Amino acid sequence: MDPTQKRRLGRTALEVTALGFGGAPIGGFRATIAEDEAQSLLGAAWDGGVRYFDTSPFYGYGRSELRIGHALRQRPRGEYVLSTKIGRTMHALKPGETPPGGMRANGLPGFVPTFDYTYDGVMRSLEHSHLRLGIDRIDLLLIHDIDFWTIGDQAVLEERFRTVIDSGYRALDELRSAGMIGAIGCGLNETEMCHRFAKAGDFDCMLLAGRYTLLEQGALAEFLPYCATRGMSVIIGGPYNSGILAGTVKEGAPYDYAAAPATVVQKAQRIEAVCGRHNVPLPTAALQFPLAHPVVCSVIPGALSRQEVEQNIAHLRATIPAAMWQELKAEGLLDQSAPVPA
Repeated sequence: MDPTQKRRLGRTALEVTALGFGGAPIGGFRATIAEDEAQSLLGAAWDGGVRYFDTSPFYGYGRSELRIGHALRQRPRGEYVLSTKIGRTMHALKPGETPPGGMRANGLPGFVPTFDYTYDGVMRSLEHSHLRLGIDRIDLLLIHDIDFWTIGDQAVLEERFRTVIDSGYRALDELRSAGMIGAIGCGLNETEMCHRFAKAGDFDCMLLAGRYTLLEQGALAEFLPYCATRGMSVIIGGPYNSGILAGTVKEGAPYDYAAAPATVVQKAQRIEAVCGRHNVPLPTAALQFPLAHPVVCSVIPGALSRQEVEQNIAHLRATIPAAMWQELKAEGLLDQSAPVPA
């Protein structure tokens, strides 16, 4: 499979590479990455032919956009596609505010996010992103994190959904109509909310994280077929399901940013065993699988080092025997209707 293959983004004029670059880890999510290593791994992505880069104000509280902008400003603007997100604006830490902690403690110090899905919030967020990136054109703008997995409160989710559809969406549509951005979509962690948004507006694509992978294919039932009827593309984030598919599967392996339940570990180990019988590394199969679906235009794993970027490129270039996919389906480990790489 060619990671540099260009694929059309929905009905737009934009074309993204089959392998893109996910910008969450480079912002400091779950780990600290030195500045020189960040620029080195971005350089490795470019040298390997990656021409689609995704980021967000929320990734490292601005650090991801700053780093990606620094790398891309040195490249010809017409040669790459850049996406970022709306839904949070960053502000400097105020007296008495608590700095962020947990997995995001490695973000840019002194900045905290505020949710804002209004018309003005979208415009302000985009302006801030332009300044952090130092790039005057952003190709794709995505509504970020309106899903229960992120919010954890159904009432708040409904409030934010209504706000963005009634207010923020108008800003996105105006920006697209004016040619300020090339496409609009959503970046979410749930198939159901992607489907709901797809039916609520005129979107070009959805970025679905972790829900159409070698480990789970629930999106095949309704969401992906609906995208096909609408001419919408899907970008796959989190193809390794937070890490459980990135290497040898062990007890307590990360899944959805927490230790995987025993049932998930067992299924992943069974998938890994089938891959092993065909001499295919598990991450190779995990990275190639989603790209076989006709509505999927790009898969965007993140990376913590130059080596991981180079490994992702190698995983996509590797050859996988058809018998491996057949065995996965025969063992009930892969949905029978799932398209697989030729």
